This record gives sequence, C-alpha cells and structure tokens, in this order.
Amino acid sequence: MNMSWSYQAPLREMRFVMGDVLDAPAAWAGCPAHADLDIETASTVLEQGARFASERLLPLNGPGDLAGCRLDADGRVSTPPGFAAAYQAFVEAGWPALAAAPQWGGQGLPLLVDGAMREMLDACNHAWTMYPDLLHGAVETIAAHGSAELQQRYVPKLVSGEWLAAMALTEPQAGSDLGLVRTRAEVKADGSVRVSGNKIFISGGAHDLTPNIVHLVLCRLPHAAPGTRGLSLALVPQVLPDGSRNAMHCDGIERKMGIKGSATCAMRYDGATGWLVGEPGRGLAAMFVMMNSARLHVALQGLGHAEMAAQNALRYAQERHQLRAPRRPEGATTGADPIALHPAMRHVLLRLQAQVEAGRVIAGRTALALDLAAHHPDADTRKAANARAGLLTPLLKAQLTRLGFEGASSALQVFGGYGYVHEYGIEQSLRDARIAMIYEGTNEIQAIDLVQRKLLGDRGAAFEALLDECRAEVQLCDPTPELQAFASALAEQCDAAARGVAALLQRKDAEAVLSLAQDAMDALWWLLNAWAFAVSARAALRVRSRDAAWADAKLARMRYGVEWLLPQAALHWHRILGSDRNLPELESAR
Repeated sequence: MNMSWSYQAPLREMRFVMGDVLDAPAAWAGCPAHADLDIETASTVLEQGARFASERLLPLNGPGDLAGCRLDADGRVSTPPGFAAAYQAFVEAGWPALAAAPQWGGQGLPLLVDGAMREMLDACNHAWTMYPDLLHGAVETIAAHGSAELQQRYVPKLVSGEWLAAMALTEPQAGSDLGLVRTRAEVKADGSVRVSGNKIFISGGAHDLTPNIVHLVLCRLPHAAPGTRGLSLALVPQVLPDGSRNAMHCDGIERKMGIKGSATCAMRYDGATGWLVGEPGRGLAAMFVMMNSARLHVALQGLGHAEMAAQNALRYAQERHQLRAPRRPEGATTGADPIALHPAMRHVLLRLQAQVEAGRVIAGRTALALDLAAHHPDADTRKAANARAGLLTPLLKAQLTRLGFEGASSALQVFGGYGYVHEYGIEQSLRDARIAMIYEGTNEIQAIDLVQRKLLGDRGAAFEALLDECRAEVQLCDPTPELQAFASALAEQCDAAARGVAALLQRKDAEAVLSLAQDAMDALWWLLNAWAFAVSARAALRVRSRDAAWADAKLARMRYGVEWLLPQAALHWHRILGSDRNLPELESAR
C-alpha cells in the first residue's frame, strides 16, 4: 500500500475527551473497581495501544485485503499472512484482558479506555480486529449466565485471549427475525446438549489464530415455544474438554465487499456437543449481553474509519496542488495551491473533523455510562446510567457506522481519481466500513429500537434525563461570551427535541410512528452533537492557557459544527411535527 496511507493515533483528542470533557477520573473515583485509575495511567495504556495498532496492524491491512482468507479442502480456514503472528503478539501483551474483571485474570480497566483502544485497532485494521472484538461480550455473557463449571472452564481462556469466541445467530431464513431460528438442541442425561443446524455470516467461526473457538449458538429445544420466546443459548466449543474435535464444520467462507481478512463462515453443527448458557427459553436475554457490547464496538468501528479517512484526506489535501485558491497563502505568486485551501475541500474536511470529534465525545459518554452502570456502588446511579446507555447505544451504533461509511466516501472525493484505486487506501476503508451499518442489528432496526423501546417504552423518561443534562450544559455555557453561540444552538435543539418527542409520544398509529423512526434518530443525533460541540468548546476554553493554538483550532471546528451542520436537524423535526400520513404502498416488482 502507498505510504501516504498512514495513521497518527488521536491520543491528544482521546485524553481531552476523557479528562477535560467528561472528567472521567471523577467518575472513576466513585467506582471502587476503578478508584485507583488516573488520566496519566489511562493515557500510558493508550500510547502503547497506539503503537501496536500502527506498527503491527496497519502494515497488514492492505495486504490482508488482497489476500483474504482461504478455506482448505479439509475444512480449515487460513487467515491472511501475518494475522496469526499479530494476534499472538496481542495476546502476549495482555490486550484481550484490558476491560475484563480481575477475578478472571483481567486488568479491570473501564470500557471508556477499552473503547479508545478499540477505535485505534479498527482504524488500522478492521478485518483483523473482528477476531478479538467479540471476546468482551462473550466473557460477559458466560460470566452472567453460565454455570460455575462453564465459567471456570472457559472464561479465563477467553479473557487471556488464548481462545477466541464466535456468535452464531443468523440462519439462511432468519436474518434480523431471530424468531425464525431452526437450529435444534437436544438435552442429554449428563446435562449437555447436542446442537444441529446451519448458521451463516458467522464472523470468526473458523480460523487459525487460536486452537479453540467458543461458539455461542442460538438454538431451539424440543417443544419450545414459537418465536423468540422459545430460543435457548448454547456454548459449543470447537474443541471439547477431552481434546477431541466437536461435530461442527465450516462449509464455506463468504467472498465479500470488504473486511476480506475476516473469515465470515457458513457453519454446520452435526449434533455438536454443547451446554446451555442461562435458562432454557431465555437464550435471547443472555445473548443480548453480548449483542449490546458488540453494538458499542461496532459504533467504534465506524468512528475508527471516519478518523482514518479524515486524517488521510487532510494530509492528501495539504500535499496535492491544483488550481489557484481564492484566498492564497502569503507569498504565493504563481502556480497551483494545495486543494486544502479551496472552500469546497475545506467544507468536506471540516464537516468530517467536526463530526468525528463530536462522535468521540458521545461514544465516550456512552462508555462511561456503561462503566457506571456496572461498577457504581449506588443503585440509583447504576439504574440511571443503564437507562442512559440504553438510550444512546442505538443512536451511537447507527450514526457512527453511517459516519464511517459516508465519511470515507466524502474523503475519497478529496483524493479524486487516486481515491478509486487500492494503493491509496481510502477505497478499502469505504468497502470495509459498509458492513458496520448492517451487522449487529441493521441501522433501520436501531431506529425502531430507539423509538419503540427507548422513547415509547418508558414514555420518554430516559429522554427527559438526557434533556436535563443538555439544558444544564446550556446554563454552563451561557455566561461566557465565547460560548453563547453554543448555548443558543443547544437550547434551540433542546426545545425542538422536547416538542418532537412529545409529538411522537402522542401518536397512536404504530405505522406512522415507525415511518418517522429514522427522522427521530437523525434529529436526536443532532441534539447530541449540539451537546458535544458545546461541552467540547467549554473544555477547550479551560485548556487554552496550556496550548492556545490547539484550543482555538478546536473551538473553530466546534463552531463550524454549530453553524454549518446543526441546521440539518430542522428538516427532521419538521417531518416529525408536520407529517400526519402513512407512507404510500409500493408497486409490485416489474
């Protein structure tokens, strides 16, 4: 790959978000599990993570895309050259254990720190990162719902990364509708089950990175209730405790648009031995522990792609000279100027930078809420944090994955024709980023979840708590002249959101509500961006004495977001407040 495609980990931005914007150390101090952690330690961890991502993973990204995975005649899957060695280095450095509980051999660091690490891994090599990305969710699922025997046998191996995990949900006839799952499980006298059926789109279902892969399989026991109420969850290892290979096979690997270094497998279970995780018929509840964790990680994939696209597009735009800019640099007399000076390109780059930086703040706020929900000693604080994370997760998953794809597309435009060829990197990022809008619940399903479960489900209670936090930020910004534009913009978004959500809550027609689900998601995302612009600007003023140039540049980008991006929210609120008809029917296929 061309050396112009490179990565500079946004460590300063990450530290700014954790320490200055979110004041995470104060939150950590209130949680016994994280009370000893300070911003210096967290920053040191991320510095080491940045080195691993840029030095070990980035060089494998382009070649891995060209090589892809290979399925041998004996059914074994080989990952691209260098992937296995990089994974062993990852394990030896202790990275899989970063956020796992110390009781299982983990380091017990907050999800906020782990999330920043994942952003860097995804930015440098999305396909490779798919393999360890499910470890945290698998550990949490087994630790929460597995028997003591399963916990002792599997959790420490997963925490260390010695073994990897796979999540087996999807079947040919059952994509997003898990109630259609047909995979069967029969209970044996010894308490184990025999699992039979076919699963598709199983990320990391087979590979050569670890000697064992622990599959968590949605299945149906005999005489189970129909639909999702009858689903159970089984732990089905590739290698059984006695060392023999389980009756499970990879029948094929997908030839995909992107993340070609990630083995996406079609799996067949021929009476494979497994053990139930959680109660019979309660498999979906157990699986959701893994899925919710995965949705945060998928959001960070989008953020990583958007950050990488923004960095490389800016670098290219500063190096590429074309035409004369309307406002030329001092001393320029003849010839072309860097395209970064042209207003059209500045719009592309500023739009991407402002959204990436706001998205990182919102992602950090979500991760911090998850940390508080898991570790704060006060029950009311845990409940409120859990509600906040629940509200933000579908927004974060859908909007950051869209930013990853659309941001990469915008960045490709900066490269012009060079962006369309592999050597410049951005076309791969565009292809790789697209899948994140589909898996772990399509973005359309995230919008439905947001409206039906997170807004209508509690009659707007979690939303009102979010609105209170946003209005509090208005009050903090308003007295400062340099922040009054941010306060005004955020107040306007709060008022529009209050009216819009109230209108949704009053609607009785379910189809009309769902017709507006995407508008509700987009409009609330702009509310969150308005909050992120404001809280970031206020934090930038506080650090200006340490680095005025950096703080002023941050303020300028946040101001761009307020002036040029937030007006888009009005369209979505207009639809929510003004639309009173259902969608027209579609014509039959011609």
